[in-house]
Parts: sequence; C-alpha cells; structure tokens
Amino acid sequence: MNYIPHTEEDRRRMLHAIGVGSVEELFDDIPDEVRFKRQLDLPEGMSELEVQRLLYELSKKNGNVNDYVCFLGAGVYDHYIPATVDHVISRSELYTAYTPYQPEISQAVLQMIYEYQTAICEITGMDASNASHYDGATSVAEAAIISCMHTGRRKVAVSSAVHPEYRATLRTYAHGHGIDVIEIPCTGGVTPPDGIEACVADDVAAVILQNPNFFGCIEDVEAAEKVAHSHGALYTVVVDPISLGVMAPPGSYGADIVVGEGQSLGNPLSFGGPYLGIFAVREKVLRRMPGRLVGMTVDNRGQRGFVLTLQAREQHIRREKATSSICSNEALCAAAALVYLSTMGKQGLREVGEMCLSKAHYAAQRIAATGAFSLAFGAPFFKEFAVRCPVDPEKIVEKMAEQGILAGYPLGRAYPELGDCLLIAVTEKRTRQEIDRLVAGLEGCL
Repeated sequence: MNYIPHTEEDRRRMLHAIGVGSVEELFDDIPDEVRFKRQLDLPEGMSELEVQRLLYELSKKNGNVNDYVCFLGAGVYDHYIPATVDHVISRSELYTAYTPYQPEISQAVLQMIYEYQTAICEITGMDASNASHYDGATSVAEAAIISCMHTGRRKVAVSSAVHPEYRATLRTYAHGHGIDVIEIPCTGGVTPPDGIEACVADDVAAVILQNPNFFGCIEDVEAAEKVAHSHGALYTVVVDPISLGVMAPPGSYGADIVVGEGQSLGNPLSFGGPYLGIFAVREKVLRRMPGRLVGMTVDNRGQRGFVLTLQAREQHIRREKATSSICSNEALCAAAALVYLSTMGKQGLREVGEMCLSKAHYAAQRIAATGAFSLAFGAPFFKEFAVRCPVDPEKIVEKMAEQGILAGYPLGRAYPELGDCLLIAVTEKRTRQEIDRLVAGLEGCL
C-alpha cells in the first residue's frame, strides 16, 4: 500500500465522505463551555538525550528501597530478587499480559503458566492453582464468592487479623453478590478458636484466616479448620508464600482454598503494583475457580502441548453460572514468581524463610531490650511483629525517614485501638548493622 500524504485536500475529502464540512463539526455534541479553546501549554520538543535527563531528574524526587533501609511490610515486602528473574521474563515470548487465547501461538506463555500452577500447588499442598489473580485482596474476595457458590450459603466469616485492605475488598465484592460478611475479633494479635466458634454457624459458607496474620503472628490453623468443617463451611487460608519455606503448607491442615499475595516471589515493590494473587484449591471446588487454568495435553501427533482448560467464562456457559473473568492477567508477574521459585528451589526457599525468622527475632529482642519499647503481642511470629511505642508511631516513621530508614507501618491507621503500635518487617535482606541502626534510631526518637 502506498503512503498518501494528508494534505488539506485529503482532509477535505475525508470530511466530505463522512458528511461534515469541518473538523469543528465533529465536536458539536460537546457543550461550548467545556471545550478547550487555547493552545496546549506544552514545552518545546526535546531530543532523546534531553528526555532521559529530564526523566532521571524527576525520578530522583521519589525515594526507593535502594535509598532507604526498609523495615516496612504490611503485606508488601523487600525481598531479594535473583538476577535470573528479570533476565528470563524479559524474553519476548513471555513479555505480555494478554490472555493466551490461541494455543498454537502461545505455547511459551501457556507452558510458563502451567509450571507456575505446579509450583504453587507444591508449596501450598493443594490440588490445583489458577494463573493468578490481580492481587492478594481480590483472591480473598473471590475465595468468599466461590465458597458461597459451592455451599449455597450467603455468609462468610473473616478474622479481623486478616489484612485490612483485603477485608475492605472482600466487603466491596460481597455487597454486589448479596453476601453478609461477619468479622471475627482477634485477641492478643491472634484469632482465638472460641471466637471463631462464636461467629460461625451452619449458615456460614467460609471461614477466612490469615497465617501469618497481618500482625505477623502465627494462628491456630488446625483449630480453625475443625470449627469451619464442623459447620459445613469451606476453610480459606491467606498465606505469605515465603513463610511456606519453613511452615507447614495449608493443604496439610485441611485448607479448601489457599490465597495470598505473590509479590514477595521475585516481584519488586513497584510503588504498589502490579502484583499477583495466589489462588489454589482442592479438587472439589476446582470447576468454580475463577480466572485462567492451563492444562497439559497431547496433539494428534502425540506431541505435548498446553491449552486453557475448564473455562467457565460467560462466553462458554450460562452467565449466572460463570466465574470471574481475568483477561489482561498477571501472567508476567506469575512468570517472575515461577523463575524465583525455580531459582531458589526447596532448599533456597527454606533458607530465605529461616533468615527472615532469625533476623526478625533478633530485631524484636534488641528492640524489647531498650526497655522503652515492647512487643505488642506474645504470640509466635514469622518475619513481622508489632511494637508498642512510648511516642507517636507516625512521628517515629517521619523522623526515621530523615535518617534513611523506613521504620514500619503505624497500626493506628487500620486499627485505632493499636494507635501506639508500629508494625516492623524484617526480611533476609536486612543486615545486623541495619537492624542495630533501626534500634538506635528508635531510641533517638524518645
């Protein structure tokens, strides 16, 4: 096809073809008072070099974990990302978020998703995993919905120690589905089994617990399972995948659905996203699982191939029975998680978990030894713990940031009754010297 320059005559012919006399007539439906009637206030064009310099200067206005020592967690964590992750996911076969509808041209992405699903099943101890949700919050909400679909009930019970943003998302989803959300109170940083029993009856579809919970504390997951299943409810456990290197997988203590945020598996903080939601299930609810599911098969020549399978989208089945559709999915983030898990292996994941555990407890002991600060809860914890502060945690965070330290998350933002508490996360990246700097900085805030 030859290129034809858009001359004035070309424009006149195009306008005539669509039945208008001028470009302005195309905008007649827009009220005059809201039209933009001046030239855009844009700077002069720049060369590529000048644009790079400008963007670099703008980027310096933001702080990041290369500039600060990060003890901030609350659901998003500063873990080490092996160099292999970016190297592999930058390949053109994987570098897309679009759904692999056509298997004949999408084998690389489909195989990656299949292997990701396999890895998630291995670390969670579950029967099947999907190709990831948008984030941990939407995974929790979807778990509640399919629990209601499976049981035919319209109530779910969620611990107040589940991430507050997850609970907020759950309530938003539940409102549209006519689902009642019951909140189970926590005591001493954990959800007591008798508290679960008091909130769960035979009309509850799901019991949702987080382990480790938002405060970093370890829950009595076995007791919660007994309560849930004794009332015919499905049991959903929200996990930190890094903790599964040292803690029992939810499949071993009776979870029906396992969800969580997969950011810590090879994905950077990225100012809050994009991330990926882990979603794994028992076979009994497999057909109700939303999102993408990739299966392995063979073609007519006996060659291995990968396809989307068990699709329950509204295009394929009756709308009222359809599951949520996730089109522009989190496949690239899932690819990063797969490369991370493949690089670390079972032993590597265990070592990361052990370092998080030991370093967090070292930090907690050093902070408690100051005498001015104390641990808020006595429950066992993994890599995150709450500290009671003699001064306003918000002021501590502000002052410590001036010293290049992200000290933690003030719990009063989500739990007013814990307004004097600071939630501190310690990953494998933190050194003894950095932890000692944190302790000295806290003492300097007194």
